[in-house]
Formats: sequence, structure tokens, C-alpha cells
Amino acid sequence: MNITQILSQELSATAAQITAAVGLLDDGATVPFIARYRKEATGGLDDTQLRQLAERLQYLRELEERKAVVLKSIEEQGKLSDDLRAQIEAADNKTALEDLYLPYKPKRRTKAQIAREHGLQPLADVLLAEQPQDVEAAAQDYLNENVPDTKAALDGARAILMEQFAEDAELIGTLRDKLWNEAEIHAQVVEGKETEGEKFSDYFDHREPVRAMPSHRALAVLRGRNEGVLNIALKYQPDDTPITQQSEYEQLIARRFKVSDGHKWLRDTVRLTWRAKIFLSLELEALGRLKEAADTDAITV
Repeated sequence: MNITQILSQELSATAAQITAAVGLLDDGATVPFIARYRKEATGGLDDTQLRQLAERLQYLRELEERKAVVLKSIEEQGKLSDDLRAQIEAADNKTALEDLYLPYKPKRRTKAQIAREHGLQPLADVLLAEQPQDVEAAAQDYLNENVPDTKAALDGARAILMEQFAEDAELIGTLRDKLWNEAEIHAQVVEGKETEGEKFSDYFDHREPVRAMPSHRALAVLRGRNEGVLNIALKYQPDDTPITQQSEYEQLIARRFKVSDGHKWLRDTVRLTWRAKIFLSLELEALGRLKEAADTDAITV
């Protein structure tokens, strides 16, 4: 669908109404002006609909511009397949688009990239595909002047696999949705800040589902963090869960890449990927999403 069709569907308006409103906005007319003086042209779109239209129009245009940049970048790398092009063109939000772009996005030299340069991609492939129990024996065949011992070889292979796991767009989308729908936001007072931060006392030990948190509480908690009174974090499993117990999120990663239950080295790699890479990224993203929603509600009110 093109932008007009998307807006028409989202706002339950006709294509003619959307086209007229977009034309007026592009000519510099403000939302209040259009709502008051151009009702006939827009078929009676009200102030709320017009504000939603203006916001979504900007978002969708930015999305289309970003798609063009992403497609050009991947094409210049010689990695743009027909299937990937179709996925990019079908992406309906910026997050999904960036997930698809992540494996192709130019980045600083990572540990994984250095490991590949040292010839360790084949070792990573063997460890994942064949899952040998004696990983050190498997690593022996990949030692060279840049990889002096099996520890260095396995560390490099792990870095490659962690990057591979963390850049799977479909997997990241699944984990993101699960975390948002199930995680709790946990606020705790910073030790020694009880008196100074008394106005935030309702949140000195506060938990609630992040997706259900109303804007006024979200703003209070985020303000408390910004003022150095509160620590906030997402909790995705009970506090008394043994650290050695595999979370449901780790299980999803393991199933995605067919990691067997009995392969400790790969299971440890999955755990590190979730805890040190994916979760930290999704936690920041979720808190940003919470702030954005709270700010939007505050402006609307």
C-alpha cells in the first residue's frame, strides 16, 4: 500500500479526504486552520484525525526515505536479494526496517569481524552445524599466527555466533514483543537518596507490567531516574530464579538455531548473547518506548 492508502485505512477516511488534507499540510496550512476553515475540502476531518494524520504522514515519509537509504546501502554491498528487497519494502515501521538492516549496516570493527578476518567463520559454522562435544578438538584445526591457541579460536567463534544470533531480524522481533508484553518495570531507590528523593517515595520499591504502565507513573519513574533517585530496570523472570536456569528468552534463541540441550558451550553462547547483547539492547528500547508514549500522552493532555 502507498502512504495515502495506509492513512486512509488507519483513519477510516477516504483517499480523497487524505489527499486533500495532505495537500493542505504540504502547502503550509496548520492543523487548527484546516480543522476550522477547510472542513469542506477534507470531508469533515476533525482536529484529532488531522493531528494523527500529520504525525503519521511525517513518520511514513521518513520510513520511505529510510527504506531508500537502506536499499541503496545493501545494493552497493552486492547483498540485495529479491527476497530481502521485498521484506524491506514491506516493513511497516522503523523498528522492523532497522532489524532487517542490522546484519548489513556498516559498523566499527567488532570482535566478530576480527575473528572472521582471522579465519574463524568456518569454525563457528562447524560448531553450530555439527555441535561436537569436544569443542577444543574442533578448534585445533583453526589455529594460525593470529589464533595462537584453542581458547582464542573458541572466543572468536563465540563472538561470530553471538553477532549472528543477535542480528536475526525475525528472532529479535519475537523477543521484543515477548519482553514488552511480559516484563515488569522495577524501580528502586538509590541507596542514601531516601530523604532527598522523598517525592518519589511511592516508587522506592515499585513493580508493574511495563506495557500497562500509565503515563503519569511512567513519567514519575523516569524523572526519578533522571534526578538520580531511582534505579529502574526490566525484570523478565522472578528474582529467585537460579542464575543457571535458562530463561524462556534463551530457549527461543536456542530453538531458532537448533542448539541442543546437551551442548554446554553453545548453551553458554546463547546465554551470553541474550544477557550481554540482546536483552540490554531491548531494555533500552523498551524504556525509550515507554518514555515516548508518556511524552505523547502528556502533550495530548
